[in-house]
Amino acid sequence: MNKPVLDIKDVPSPLQWLTLSLQHLFAMFGATILVPYLVGLSPAMALISSGLGTLAFLIITKWQVPAYLGSSFAFISPIIAAKAAGGPGAAMIGSFLAGLVYGVVALIIKKAGYRWIMSLLPPVVVGPVIIVIGLGLANVAVGMAMNGPDGKYNLTYFSVALVTLAATIVCSIFSRGLFSLVPVLAGIIVGYVYALIIGVVDLSKVAKAKLFEMPDFLLPGIDYPIHITGQIVLLMVPVAIVTLSEHIGHQLVLSKVVGRDYIKNPGLHRSILGDGTATMISALIGGPPKTTYGENIGVLAITRVYSVYVLAGAAVLAIVFGFVGKITALIGTIPTPVMGGVSILLFGIIASSGLRMLVDSKVDFGDKRNLVISSVILVIGIGGAILKVSETFQIQGMALAAIVGVILNLILPGRPEVNENMFELEETNDDHVA
Repeated sequence: MNKPVLDIKDVPSPLQWLTLSLQHLFAMFGATILVPYLVGLSPAMALISSGLGTLAFLIITKWQVPAYLGSSFAFISPIIAAKAAGGPGAAMIGSFLAGLVYGVVALIIKKAGYRWIMSLLPPVVVGPVIIVIGLGLANVAVGMAMNGPDGKYNLTYFSVALVTLAATIVCSIFSRGLFSLVPVLAGIIVGYVYALIIGVVDLSKVAKAKLFEMPDFLLPGIDYPIHITGQIVLLMVPVAIVTLSEHIGHQLVLSKVVGRDYIKNPGLHRSILGDGTATMISALIGGPPKTTYGENIGVLAITRVYSVYVLAGAAVLAIVFGFVGKITALIGTIPTPVMGGVSILLFGIIASSGLRMLVDSKVDFGDKRNLVISSVILVIGIGGAILKVSETFQIQGMALAAIVGVILNLILPGRPEVNENMFELEETNDDHVA
């Protein structure tokens, strides 16, 4: 480990603090607002909930783990399905229940250690499920890129998507240092400017918006009734299988970057509880589920600034941004093909990170056991299989694929010994399948 510029508990000067916190804010910004954009939630609530969730995470981990929590990509399809089944409130209830799963897992890890969860979620299960998440969203990305407001093919809109995609790729490949960590944000900006030039953007809402205004909170018991159904549970809760494995991977990589063993101190149970609490807080106010972000870990690695106060500063700035009406109105003017162009690369990266997990973990597909598990997960997940017990009780898509994968791993003979470093992978710009 290189000597840190600012260590965990070091307090930066005011100007340093603002600059370094803004850096983390920009690193997470593009991906965090993309998730609510795709699922029909408020981008302002995504920012506010990410800030509140990050502060909760820092408190629960005793101000020892420098991490930022943004919107999770793993929940995109389940949230869309939950909203279709019972409205936005159903998606929030499902997200809250998924967060509760983190709490239960954290309690078990506190009592029984963490080897059992690594045995439950080996790469041969998690890798294919991550691939399913990325490829399952491919039609969404392409549709946003190609189609106009009427749902039909529109060459002008497609050109916006292609310019956005090209800018994102160029920034991702050719940028160095901190700029290489914000290709999504760079792509959105370039695509937006191009869309503005060709007349696709409508700025009238920005002109009418107030500087500060109350965002669209979505509160249980006020904006929607609290009604838990089996369908909502089965749509949302199984996603925790993937996000838990991702969380472990991030903690292992973060430990390596910072030079501390976060699995043991403050403990994996605390970081998992922090992640789950952030998701529950988000669900209670109308934001998407949360996960630790690889981009922000990348910022830590490049800058060697590990101060938790910098991450807390980024969290506060995100909360403030959520109440700035001009900013949220500007986000709302981003054309659909801009987000579609970014999504083509982003969803592909998610799928590729699942493939990379299989490669880096040296999963042997000459072993029929591994071949069977991964094959079944991929076809069930991408094919959109549904296990329908009744009209109100069904498991589908990624959730079903994840459950089947875990079951096959547990019952098929020849399960290998647990490798405690099985999730220690290099991070990509967006491997949060988060």
